[in-house]
Amino acid sequence: MVHKNLPLESMGWGAAVFVIVGVMAGLPTGVSAQANPYTMVQDVQTGEVLFGRQCSVCHGVGAGGGEMGPDLTTGEFEHSSTDAGLFNTISEGVPGTAMTGINRTRTDQSVWQIVAYLRSVSGGERVAVAGDASAGERLYRGGGCTGCHVIDGAGGRHGPNLSTIGDRRSPDRLLSDLVDPDERVQPRWWRMRVTHRNGTRVEGLRMNEGTYSLRILDMDDELWSFLKKDLLVSERIETSSMPAYGDTLTDGELEDLVAYLYGLTRADQ
Repeated sequence: MVHKNLPLESMGWGAAVFVIVGVMAGLPTGVSAQANPYTMVQDVQTGEVLFGRQCSVCHGVGAGGGEMGPDLTTGEFEHSSTDAGLFNTISEGVPGTAMTGINRTRTDQSVWQIVAYLRSVSGGERVAVAGDASAGERLYRGGGCTGCHVIDGAGGRHGPNLSTIGDRRSPDRLLSDLVDPDERVQPRWWRMRVTHRNGTRVEGLRMNEGTYSLRILDMDDELWSFLKKDLLVSERIETSSMPAYGDTLTDGELEDLVAYLYGLTRADQ
């Protein structure tokens, strides 16, 4: 059985409701004042994995907010502003709310790595950049980026919304995303390539995958639904659909593109 559903706007985004396991007696009670000792790239990457397992069901994939938890990419945290404060909130939770401490098997290192990840997606402190944002915008609009990314409601649906990406990414992280897009591909942006037993072949964004069924958004923004038992071929593609621009853009062009993207913030909305 194959269902092709139009339009996309009619599709709801289901969010699982889950409360993180409460902190158990005997765990450390937190820290009062300490800099994060785990801030290397590998710590941020590990923190992203841990956040996906422990926190994304409430705070959304990529920490952008969910049904039960707020957006954590703004750089403004309701219950703390320091790394030590974030450590304590993640470890112990917030009394009287659904925010409880992460599970009893956690280590201090794992909590700090989640803190490092949250700092990375909230962009950190604003810094000056060398590129020309106007030139970067021309590169963005002339380089095919609008086919996959949305800015201010205009663009495609096959990549992350970039309307406020400057709030969530540092210039270094933006540059890394441009030159090595395969380094951090969240499951939300995995693709699928399938062949149905009737000969239908579809490739596109993996919108939803369950035990028995699969939904794919193709490049024409048409949504397909398949029963897995009817598929002759089902291939998951976990690399990025975005090309690496390190070999096609000059250093100056990359600086311009980073300057444009880094300037896309809530302050401009």
